[in-house]
Amino acid sequence: MASVLVGAAACSDAPASVGSAPTPAKTSPRPSAPATPQPPPPPSGNGGLPRGGRVIFPKYQLVGYVGLPGSPALGPLDKDLEKKAATLEKLSKSYAAERIPQPVMELIAVVAKGSPGKDGLYRGRLADAAIDEYLTVARKHKMLLLLDIQPGRAKILPEVKRLERWLKEPDVGLAFDPEWAVGPGQVPGRVYGHTTGVELDSIASYLSGLVRANNLPEKVFVFHQLSTRIVSNEKALTKHPGVVTIKSVDGIGARTDKLETWGKLTATLPSSVHAGFKLFYTEDTRHGPLMTPPQVLALEPRPEFVVYE
Repeated sequence: MASVLVGAAACSDAPASVGSAPTPAKTSPRPSAPATPQPPPPPSGNGGLPRGGRVIFPKYQLVGYVGLPGSPALGPLDKDLEKKAATLEKLSKSYAAERIPQPVMELIAVVAKGSPGKDGLYRGRLADAAIDEYLTVARKHKMLLLLDIQPGRAKILPEVKRLERWLKEPDVGLAFDPEWAVGPGQVPGRVYGHTTGVELDSIASYLSGLVRANNLPEKVFVFHQLSTRIVSNEKALTKHPGVVTIKSVDGIGARTDKLETWGKLTATLPSSVHAGFKLFYTEDTRHGPLMTPPQVLALEPRPEFVVYE
């Protein structure tokens, strides 16, 4: 878990100003969107998924980059989106293994902060125009967009519902990072955050309602987890029509440490939840070489979403 929280571009209590992000290194702020933003183009695929159909698995293998504008420490999607999209496309093909590669852009739309902000909730929100900018690039390259939430002291479901404008789209899903969901009197980055299976189930239920009401294809819902303490009563998370739920195992370190974390966190994986795996370009390589796609795909159960930060 990152121990230092410093400035990041285009986040605050209000959608258009500046806040801070959990990160182990300094960031270089930059504008998050053009001065005169253009609305995203309409989705491709006749209301289906970007690369066809309405069902995610087992047809597709998801491979993603995570990021926040102006914050390279939080992943590759900090800038140069066209270049990063091309690199991600190539990377996703190395994970195909008899499936169709489906690249994913995971954008941190709500970021935990080390300071309370005007509303005292220790989180910032990315500008709407910045989200539209990422969605435009994702659609150009037929990628999925995931909106990642690090809620700080804010309640998670209201933060999810605030993003409904985008979640009603057929190519936009959700990610939740409960490591950064803290309680009253707690500060993100100083303690581990926490969620419950009941809370995760309420999010999945809400997304299922959006899918049904808007005749959407399956929608991806990812929750990140790096320790057993972060999610309690996981069995309360149940299957919901139209929602593909994925647990992303986020352990940092040497390959042996990551495999140990993987074993612990997939041992209790509900039958309705798919497995995901996160790799860290910086933190992991401090302890040895980055795991290769064949090494990742050899894990049991198969990671159906692999994301790089």
